[in-house]
Amino acid sequence: MNMNFDENKTVITKIATVKSDFKEKFGVPRQSGRAPSVISEIVFEKEYAVKEAFCGIENFSHLWVIFGFSLTKEEGFSPTVRPPRLGGNKRMGVFATRSPNRPNKIGLSSCKLISVDFSDGVKLKVSGLDLVDDTPVYDIKPYIKYSDCHSDAISGFADEFQRYSLNVTIPDNLKSLLPEEKAEALTECLADDPRPSYQSDPERIYKMSFADFTIGFKVKEDKLTVISIEKLSLKT
Repeated sequence: MNMNFDENKTVITKIATVKSDFKEKFGVPRQSGRAPSVISEIVFEKEYAVKEAFCGIENFSHLWVIFGFSLTKEEGFSPTVRPPRLGGNKRMGVFATRSPNRPNKIGLSSCKLISVDFSDGVKLKVSGLDLVDDTPVYDIKPYIKYSDCHSDAISGFADEFQRYSLNVTIPDNLKSLLPEEKAEALTECLADDPRPSYQSDPERIYKMSFADFTIGFKVKEDKLTVISIEKLSLKT
């Protein structure tokens, strides 16, 4: 028994930071893996950027990332939340959702490991991660398919949206403004429908930040059309 353990005062230390194309919550895929072309990096703090700590990690194709919801306001414990997918007016138990508004602001996402870079500290290049830029990471664990994948699992209300997606149109003159790999990733994010379910005005223009761009789009029924792509101005 560890006599130094205090169950009320456990300290969690940031070991790494996510670097991604998402600068805000709006537009981030609702679950990891929904936009597999999105590329991110997990950059480790100097204290944990020890090569030996990653020995064997290249033998795993996927990882679990334990992280902190850094953009969620501290509002105290609420036993129920309003999932956006349910229109924002139906309450569910917080422990029956993946809402960031939790007693402890801790999340879990899976991602595909692309490469490990030891040239300057330690960086993991990954795909499919659903995290905003500068998200703190508290731990990394390998994904094990025979125990972590349950093919017969039932996912409650989330099962209703498993195949939900929008048909995305990006006019060629706008798509040409994006690097090719960013265009594919953006299309996947938009297909996942960034809007809260209670917003359905076909004339409303939505704006989301992605990489170095601001994306403007409209949605009518199941069709999303990008109407503008603007390069973000550099702050001086």
